[in-house]
Amino acid sequence: MSPRIYTSAYPSAPILNTSIFTRVFAPHGPELVGAFPRSMKAFIDSESGTFITRGQLHLLALSFAYGLREHPTTQPYARRGDTALILAANSLAWPVILHGCVAAGLRCTFANRGFSFRELAYQYLDKCIDTVRSMFSEIGLSREEGDRRTIILDRDLRWAGGSGASRNLAAHGLRTFQDMLSRGTMDREEQFEGSTAHETVFLCYSSGTTGKPKGVETTHQNMTTALDVVASGFAPLRPGEDKVLGCLPFYHIVGGYLLARFCAHEVDPSAGAVQLLHLPLTLGSPVVIQSRFEPFQSCANIEKYKIVFAYIVPPILVTLARHAAVDTFDLSSLRYLRVSAAPAGSDLIKHVKNRLARRGGNCTIYQGYGQTETSTGVFNLPVDEAERKMGSVGTLSANLEVRIVLDEEGKHDAETGQRGELWVRGKTVMKGYLNNPRATSESITADGWYKTGDIVVRDPEGFYCIVDRIKELIKYKGSQVAPAELEGVLLTHPDIADAAVIGVESIEQATELPRAYIVHAYPERVRTDAQKMAFARIIQKWMETKVSRIKFLRGGVSIVDTLPKSAAGKILRRELRDLAKLQLARGEIFELAPVTARL
Repeated sequence: MSPRIYTSAYPSAPILNTSIFTRVFAPHGPELVGAFPRSMKAFIDSESGTFITRGQLHLLALSFAYGLREHPTTQPYARRGDTALILAANSLAWPVILHGCVAAGLRCTFANRGFSFRELAYQYLDKCIDTVRSMFSEIGLSREEGDRRTIILDRDLRWAGGSGASRNLAAHGLRTFQDMLSRGTMDREEQFEGSTAHETVFLCYSSGTTGKPKGVETTHQNMTTALDVVASGFAPLRPGEDKVLGCLPFYHIVGGYLLARFCAHEVDPSAGAVQLLHLPLTLGSPVVIQSRFEPFQSCANIEKYKIVFAYIVPPILVTLARHAAVDTFDLSSLRYLRVSAAPAGSDLIKHVKNRLARRGGNCTIYQGYGQTETSTGVFNLPVDEAERKMGSVGTLSANLEVRIVLDEEGKHDAETGQRGELWVRGKTVMKGYLNNPRATSESITADGWYKTGDIVVRDPEGFYCIVDRIKELIKYKGSQVAPAELEGVLLTHPDIADAAVIGVESIEQATELPRAYIVHAYPERVRTDAQKMAFARIIQKWMETKVSRIKFLRGGVSIVDTLPKSAAGKILRRELRDLAKLQLARGEIFELAPVTARL
């Protein structure tokens, strides 16, 4: 039987064999950078209002590239194909550094500022450059050698016409970002034409649920295709007028599209490197940069800069549903919120939409889905369908093909409405995992299908819903229970601020039992063990009125202060599983379970 292959309804975008830098910045005329005027604002520092235009960004990136290539200290480490690790908070310098590194012909990798030096040491040893002396020491490099490989980024904005800032004493003697801008300018970027467009440009690390992260090799062609793919279903923004809020971490590649991960994989991981640092440039949309999301600061910036569009993750959506900042500032300019990283339930979306409407806003909230391995969004919910298809991640993006398979070998495909694993094929799919041919061959078939590990359902109209991760499904007595579904139900309870569900093994019942970890919306009400126990019982009984019997929380409910999550908002279930093992060892885990219940 032939495989059932679904294709996109969007027109196919051209496949370009060129550098992603050339794709974004190539002038269409003497006063243009890309398709828009050189004088148009590109990025704005939210705190100071300092900005750089498209023309300034282009010139600054080429100057930074020249500094990397020609400075006698960095020159040995900045040859074509070498790798630069960017470890910094969101700032106005970020786009200059990223695009400058690409113009110099370097590969870029990004790291979470919260990484320990040992975590960074692992990533560096997989061919990256880092900025932390402790990390260099960990891998055996002298301080002198480490310092030669380090460029410091500080808050000094004089290079962009802003104000100065004092330098950290610990950075004394190290080269600075400003130093690299003052040596000259490349005539043009390093070229990646023809077959060289298949060279790696970004190394983004896919965390996974077990083992060490794997380096995802994203090529220039992956990126140039991804920009056109995602633009096909993007929210309609007016060039030069409608501003985008950049508060999600830039260190995600797609910490560039919607930054995020569903369970083990980033869902729309492009909010940082792709959709905040590349896509707005191609659309002519200025990005207002924040170092991180903070409720009052973010809402104040939406009011101050008349923000129209923002990429967010579900924890931010929960905050918008409850935080006082929403009632403090004028958010009426906000027209689009794009959510990714994990499922956002329809009830939560409706609540936020209605809350913003009461403040005079008319905001469309919609979801999308993608992975680091796919370079950008695989699915995107059209904004004009956001209300009718709420809860869906949308339709298939341009240039992509998908299958929904029932078996590991891909011999059988799911029917419409039937669950199966999502397989994706197209020019945005990664080159492979760095130095890991086994993982690559296990993830990409000989005929180019990438196995996402996510369970999806396709409806008769061609809209898709992400159900869960294969490895996260809870096996309860022959049935499969999706944690994401139970989490969505739990988040509708007015006293629950956050929730996560895992499966815990019951030797007595010879099966896995769903167990919930929840954060109380009013923690002062559950300060004692007795109060936590009482609330846990209430939630367990309440869930039995909301879901079928196989989905009861037979593994119990545990009240926690916070849930372990990545910066993208992904629940770190492996940490909860470790906690569950500890609780099991202490005899705490099954005393709430209705062990007499049967199917």
